[in-house]
Amino acid sequence: MQSFQGVSMNNKFVILLSMNLVDRVKKVLNESHLMSLGTFDDDGVWVADIIFLYDDSLNIYWLSSPDCRHSRAILKNDKVAGTITYSNKKNEANLGLQIEGKAERLEGIRPDLILKHLTKRGHKMPDMSKALEILDGDCWYILTPTKIELIDEENFGFKRQSVNLIK
Repeated sequence: MQSFQGVSMNNKFVILLSMNLVDRVKKVLNESHLMSLGTFDDDGVWVADIIFLYDDSLNIYWLSSPDCRHSRAILKNDKVAGTITYSNKKNEANLGLQIEGKAERLEGIRPDLILKHLTKRGHKMPDMSKALEILDGDCWYILTPTKIELIDEENFGFKRQSVNLIK
């Protein structure tokens, strides 16, 4: 047992005090590729799995057909929620995210996102003169999180950790 400013504690607690939750969030984002996205439309709730990207501000990006139910729903109601699970092996501690925020369709081709998207999927770098062909009618969407909760059973048991978002 160690002491920290006069308080006795075990090594694991000291490690938890110094852990950066954003680093754990980025681990999930880096090592996962699917997010379950929840939307709401006139027919009720809907969940769709999407292949996602993210930026340094923890915004989530994906490519979808504007005709998909979740894409149409976002145009009417921008409030969305999502889950990303990194660990899914039997007997492995769960590590994942629950996210809520606002989504919107982005305009333009976004070559930066095309490159990240294709790289994440293991494709070679494309000829960007064929960007419209690559998009094939799909559009980019962004989820700007208003809340992220980290599920990290290895470090925190079943207690979710709220991640501070600085925008």
